[in-house]
Amino acid sequence: MAEAKSAVAATNGTKRLADAVRAAKIAAAQRTDIVVDIREADRARLEMFADELQPIMDAVPLDDDLFDFTLSNGIHPRFWIDATAHVVMGRDRRTYRFVRETRLGRVTLVESPELRFVVDRVTDYIAERIVERDKALAVFDGLGSRLSAPERPVQTLTAPITPAHDAPLRLPQRPRSTDFVIALSWMMIGIVVGIGVLLAIIAARGTHLF
Repeated sequence: MAEAKSAVAATNGTKRLADAVRAAKIAAAQRTDIVVDIREADRARLEMFADELQPIMDAVPLDDDLFDFTLSNGIHPRFWIDATAHVVMGRDRRTYRFVRETRLGRVTLVESPELRFVVDRVTDYIAERIVERDKALAVFDGLGSRLSAPERPVQTLTAPITPAHDAPLRLPQRPRSTDFVIALSWMMIGIVVGIGVLLAIIAARGTHLF
């Protein structure tokens, strides 16, 4: 328990020392117009901004390549949120400017000397970017089309049983040409049989007469 308290005290002491160093850099820049001091003061203020935004940065997965969260050096230090948006200090060296680079030029999203206010607006921007990315991925994942497709009926191997009260089975009707051929056949058979009977009678009478 004592070791945990000492660790917390050491962490708090380190943080207070870092804040004191940043405050000294800012005060030095306010007393002089040296470019190096001004740049260091801007970087110190952006480091304060990064400390306030740290819980949000920790919530973003490390493998998420949508955001950068990088403090760049140069004449005008910038804290990059993603590839197009960053936070930079204003001309008065006290105002935080949250800007975004677009095809039409630079657009200022938020501008305020209140650190907490700018951090909250940047947090909203990060959340909106995540939602936009999820919507863009939803267009190509095919989940909506799979859910909206109708289910195919399950085919059964056995034929359905016909109820007993259904209509009786009817044989297909024969064409009229078939009936004509059958009738003609029976008529020819009748003629042949009649001729045969007639010949038999004539033969019998002829035999009786002779």
